[in-house]
Amino acid sequence: MTEPRTLVLIPARMAATRLPGKPLLDIAGLPMIVHVLRRAEAAGIGRVAVATDTPEIAAAVTTHGGEAVMTRADHPSGSDRIFEALGQLDPKGEVQIIVNLQGDFPTIQPDNIRSVLAPLNDPAVDIATLAARIHTEEEATNPNVVKAVGSPVSAGRLRALYFTRATAPWGDGPRYHHIGLYAYRRAALERFVSLPPSPLEMQEKLEQLRALEAGMRIDIGIVDTVPRGVDTPADLETARLILKPRSE
Repeated sequence: MTEPRTLVLIPARMAATRLPGKPLLDIAGLPMIVHVLRRAEAAGIGRVAVATDTPEIAAAVTTHGGEAVMTRADHPSGSDRIFEALGQLDPKGEVQIIVNLQGDFPTIQPDNIRSVLAPLNDPAVDIATLAARIHTEEEATNPNVVKAVGSPVSAGRLRALYFTRATAPWGDGPRYHHIGLYAYRRAALERFVSLPPSPLEMQEKLEQLRALEAGMRIDIGIVDTVPRGVDTPADLETARLILKPRSE
């Protein structure tokens, strides 16, 4: 059963420097954005819509039975885009939780999307996100892999202390690969988009640091796997192999 007070929004735009037009790139006979849409719908946690500034993306979504909302083209981030979409889709303010799902996660598991809601059962948590344990040195040292540093609060959950592209924390012990999926309380999203970019956010190029620097609480659910984001032609081919119909 879906929760009517939860809204899943998938921001999508065409202007990607390393893989232009990627929301509409074909994977196993469907545009990538449609794969993400269907994963979100399969999670069954609430209404799902794609927030975009591109008519072609909106058309692809609606052609395949999804919901799309047109937003301005000048948003600096996906968070700003989903906030505009929230205002259009829920002008009465009935939605309480907004899930921000990246449009380049075509292989994300519906279970992972559901998992991001769990930390919000704690009323002290403003924003929830996910991470998975790092098992290789290459992953630990790769600056394209964002590391989540947190203090355990219960089994399978951390309270976020920092996010970084550096190898962290130092010394023996687990390190965690941050997964860019967020669940916001409505008031937290409203506050977040009202804040200016913060110093550490600009230095690390990580938007979530703005929330931490403002004193907002982010908790992290630990999951088993990291969904493969599609940022390069090589990533695209990997996604195509994963989603290739078994009969082929």
